[in-house]
Amino acid sequence: MQLPREPYLLTPGPLTTSLATKQAMLRDWGSWDDDFNALTAGVCQRLLQVAHAEERCVCVPLQGSGTYAVEATLATLVPRTGKALVLMNGAYGQRMAKIMHYLERSCVTLNTGDYRPPTPAQVDEILSADPDISHVAVVHCETSSGILNPVEAIAAVTARHGRRLIIDAMSAFGALPLDMRELPCDAVVASTNKCFEGVPGFGFALIDRTALEGCAGHSHSLSLDLYDQWAYMARTGQWRFTPPTHVVAAFAQALDQHAAEGGVGGRLARYTANRDLLVAGMQAMGFRTLLAERWLSPIIVTFHSPGDPRFDFHAFYRLIKDRGFIIYPGKLTAVESFRIGCIGQLFAEQMQGVLTAVREALDAMGIADGAPRPEDLDPGDF
Repeated sequence: MQLPREPYLLTPGPLTTSLATKQAMLRDWGSWDDDFNALTAGVCQRLLQVAHAEERCVCVPLQGSGTYAVEATLATLVPRTGKALVLMNGAYGQRMAKIMHYLERSCVTLNTGDYRPPTPAQVDEILSADPDISHVAVVHCETSSGILNPVEAIAAVTARHGRRLIIDAMSAFGALPLDMRELPCDAVVASTNKCFEGVPGFGFALIDRTALEGCAGHSHSLSLDLYDQWAYMARTGQWRFTPPTHVVAAFAQALDQHAAEGGVGGRLARYTANRDLLVAGMQAMGFRTLLAERWLSPIIVTFHSPGDPRFDFHAFYRLIKDRGFIIYPGKLTAVESFRIGCIGQLFAEQMQGVLTAVREALDAMGIADGAPRPEDLDPGDF
């Protein structure tokens, strides 16, 4: 296989984008110009359509990374007198709890570790015992491990208790079905550089309009006040502060390609095929996934590191990069691991290519196979 000039990014984002998306950034835009305002409005409307949220929600974009959008959403929707239950099974749930600490908002957590999702029964028990909890926050796809969390079931429990749900759908929205007509939640938060295959630069929150209307004065920050951002954009059609104009243009192009591929269904089919090819090929080399098969997402897969004492991740990484592919190290897992993403402009050719690169890297390191140490495997029925 002929190597590309730049390596493919098999990561959870930023990720490999199309040439058309890159080319969309070649034009300069006036940040308050009517043409750019129309571009922003069109992007927001299309995001609402993807989530079937046009009737009850508004889309509020925000400059910065996805974490900016998550912090802004928590700060805007959770009042200073509120209390959040944060569900954690990886780095991004932990990050939401840390944000709540910085916001000086009351917070309790449910930590189910690296291997398992939070269960509706656990959430039900906590909400039953603590009537002061006003909000529940959950990550849809926790890319520390690649686990999918049962947001629909958690949403149902949260709604039954009369509490409000905030979903960090950063690595899921655009590829995993999400219907806000049927999903009781106040907000879904995501960003440009994940399953929609745009470039980094802004995040966005799809927020229940009625909930947002009551949030004036909640935020600790001028820049991160989504109520103020929404009110200003509704009044003027403009971003409050300098927008990432080129990123918005690239995202509009990426949304065109998303629709042309068949929307959420088409993208999910490709990512799932990528994952299945990857997992089968890695297992044939002796590798084991961190998670049980039923918890694997089509976004990113975490593998145990080989148990061979000669294995060194940094050397492994360099050998694979030399062959045209960039993978990810493990993140906050209890055992040594690494991650390979399935999203972005990746197809069967690239997945076969990274499998070949992995095999060649093992050979170069004198390692027969990717089998992990037996003691690193989770002993329970996960």
